[in-house]
Amino acid sequence: MALLPIICYPDPRLHIKAAKITSVDADIRRLAADMAETMYAAPGVGLAATQVDRHIQLIVIDVSADKSQLLTLINPEILSREGECEGEEGCLSVPGIYETVTRSAWVRVRALDLDGQPFELEANDMLAVCIQHEMDHLQGKVFVEYLSRLKQTRIRSKLTKLTKHVRVTA
Repeated sequence: MALLPIICYPDPRLHIKAAKITSVDADIRRLAADMAETMYAAPGVGLAATQVDRHIQLIVIDVSADKSQLLTLINPEILSREGECEGEEGCLSVPGIYETVTRSAWVRVRALDLDGQPFELEANDMLAVCIQHEMDHLQGKVFVEYLSRLKQTRIRSKLTKLTKHVRVTA
C-alpha cells in the first residue's frame, strides 16, 4: 500500500466529475486500499478518488472512533434522503478550514462493494453527512461551495497564499 498525494483546493482538478467504474478489479481494490491508508494517515474520516487525482466513482469512509469500520463505496448513488442537519465540516482537500454546512440527516445509498456486488446502506448522523460530502467530490463539488461567495474567496485566498508560502520555503 502507498500514501497518495491529496489535491488541495482551489486546484481545478477537484471540479472534474468522476466516471463510473465499469469493472471492479485488482487495480480498483489496490486504489481503495491506498486511499484508506492515505485517509487514516491524514487523518480523516473520508476520501474520494477525485481528491487523489483519480476521477472515478470510488470513496472510502470510516467514522468509527477506533478506525475499525472501513466502508468502500463504488459508483454510489443516493436513493432517498430525509430531514436536515447542520454541522461543522472539514475536508482533507481544504486543510485547516471548518465551516457549518446543511445536509440531509438520513440517506439510503446503493453502491458496489470491493467484490463488485451491489448493496444498499441506510445512514444517519455523521455517516450520512460523510457520504454526502464524499459523493459531492465525485460530482466535482467541494464543501466550501455551500458557503457564501465572500467566505469562498477568503478560503481560496488563504489556501493559495499558504501553498505559495510552502513552495517558497520548501
